[in-house]
Amino acid sequence: MIEATLNAPGRYRVFDGDNHYYESYDSFTRHIDPAWADWAIHVERAENGRNYVMVGNERLRSNSVHPQDFIAPPESILEMFRDPNADMGMAEFNVRNRMRAEELPDSIDVGKRLEFMDREGIDAAMLYPSLAVMIEQQLASNIGATYANLHAFNRWLEDDWGYATENRLFSVPLLSLLDLDEAVKELDRVLRLGARAVHLRTGPVFGRSPASEHFDPFWARLNEARVPVAFHSSFSQYHQLVSVHWGEKGDPTYTEITPMQSYLGTGARPMMDTMAALTFHGLFTRFPKVNVMAVEGGSFWVADLFKQMDKAYQSGRGSKLAPKLHDLPSAILKQHLYVTPFPEEDVTQLAAVLPTDHIILGSDYPHPEGLAHPATYANKIEPVLGEAATRGVMGENLARVIGIWN
Repeated sequence: MIEATLNAPGRYRVFDGDNHYYESYDSFTRHIDPAWADWAIHVERAENGRNYVMVGNERLRSNSVHPQDFIAPPESILEMFRDPNADMGMAEFNVRNRMRAEELPDSIDVGKRLEFMDREGIDAAMLYPSLAVMIEQQLASNIGATYANLHAFNRWLEDDWGYATENRLFSVPLLSLLDLDEAVKELDRVLRLGARAVHLRTGPVFGRSPASEHFDPFWARLNEARVPVAFHSSFSQYHQLVSVHWGEKGDPTYTEITPMQSYLGTGARPMMDTMAALTFHGLFTRFPKVNVMAVEGGSFWVADLFKQMDKAYQSGRGSKLAPKLHDLPSAILKQHLYVTPFPEEDVTQLAAVLPTDHIILGSDYPHPEGLAHPATYANKIEPVLGEAATRGVMGENLARVIGIWN
């Protein structure tokens, strides 16, 4: 606890639920199983001098340029959106604001990040990748390569950032349900090493719901450990599953995503569908100690999700296949769902449908769409939520979920 450097007005302990780092070039290759070396996510220099992220012999379709080479300052995109006279597109923005991650040392170095947190009055932060959450789509057809890369990445994460560094920096390892045995094996390993949350990608798993009873051994371990699962926004399989049926490309690069595909696959729908599946398919009934976090997906979708789930449940409960739930779906999910609203959203709209003790600060620092000074979020929400709720959102809610700050 850093009492002397808390945010103005100085009343709140700050636990930021959505922070990022920019991975090193060797984040997948340092610990890759030699048997899968040809499938390792790696960096190659092209003739034009750019460093490209590769999957085997192909460029990574979600992020072909390595994030350490091409970043923009924290909050710079928000500043552009706030400027009523700004008429530049994202391509021009990237040209004007491009910088390397080494120019922002706390984005690549754990010691510098702790120094930044001391200056800013941030007690703790939960850390997610900038690149690695985007890789599973291109690997999913090769289960062995998927697990080799995720395991190698998690080992790099343990080296460079740690799962609970000084009980302040909590990095989230990446898991996948593509293979149950491999998922349980890696989950057991990271739990032994002290992971306080784990990450899964949104969406179905090769025709199965993530809440299918097939995966119960995985969820049972999380239920016993009381470790939450984070669903962070990522490059979604919905392009292949859904948008192709509307005449869209099934495997677009990031720059090829159309507005229709953004609506179907990179916006709220994968998160909404996943939360509905977890609820309707009885996950929280079978495992009442499991909690889930919707991270960097905003909160504008939450109210509609609750309404749609309840209507669907009430309309279809006469079916022989209807789920046997112990309450309305919205009431069940409200007990287990934690949400990080976008910093620019009106948090009162979320607080009207989700208890404030399930709302978590998510600054997205140091990404350009995030806040440059995460602790200042209190100044925005305190006038509308009040001091007690603000105290929870700024840190105590997340601390309770992962079991710190007793």
